[in-house]
Amino acid sequence: MIASLAATPAYVHTPMQASTAGATRNAKAWAVAQEFESQFISVMAQSMFEGIKSDGPFDGGEGEGMFRSLLVDQYGKEMTKAGGIGIASSIYNEILKLQEQGH
Repeated sequence: MIASLAATPAYVHTPMQASTAGATRNAKAWAVAQEFESQFISVMAQSMFEGIKSDGPFDGGEGEGMFRSLLVDQYGKEMTKAGGIGIASSIYNEILKLQEQGH
């Protein structure tokens, strides 16, 4: 598995990078940063689903509309868990900077 990471370009954010770099991380700050990234991804994904109309034989009815936001939130959480888009580390660093400044 380590050999496969060596072939991965540096700009690709992988879960392995997050976990090995996080050995000395503040657990609460890292959890908040990941939650922020998850919510960010959910908001971005929500706009993709706005124009989708549900009709036809496989229509989910009112239940589909009610639970779609929950599904999109779960998509965001799973994408973050899988490595996300890489903003969690930036948010984490900003949280630490603010803590050092006493905010």
